[in-house]
Amino acid sequence: MQKSLSSSSIEPIATTRPDLFAFRIVGEVSAGDMDAMAKFMNAAFDRHDKVDMLLVFERFDGSEVGSMFDMDVIKAQWRSLAKVGKYVVVGAPDAAGTMIETMGTVLPIETRTFDKSELQQAWTYLGAAPSEQGAA
Repeated sequence: MQKSLSSSSIEPIATTRPDLFAFRIVGEVSAGDMDAMAKFMNAAFDRHDKVDMLLVFERFDGSEVGSMFDMDVIKAQWRSLAKVGKYVVVGAPDAAGTMIETMGTVLPIETRTFDKSELQQAWTYLGAAPSEQGAA
């Protein structure tokens, strides 16, 4: 059973793959939102040898100052280096998209960005689809 994610700006998207964790980002990401997502992903990392991740930015209003310095967030970031196979982002802000593509050249994670209009291509690339069977 997966740990639930309760966040106002980060919403899990149920998928057709148990090892794919997808999230919709809407608004400003608070420190509490980042902490909740980090705890959610750390629990996923405990259950799976390798996972893929999909972030869909519908509207991004930035992150709360200090949101990346929580211990659970830092732990999830480090664990992701060994636990994440594909990291796919749809609709990333311009600077973030460039950073994600660059990360893929230096880290052992396969990264890919898609424009908002290419959401279906992102799902196809991951070999999955949104599921109607509850949250991720």
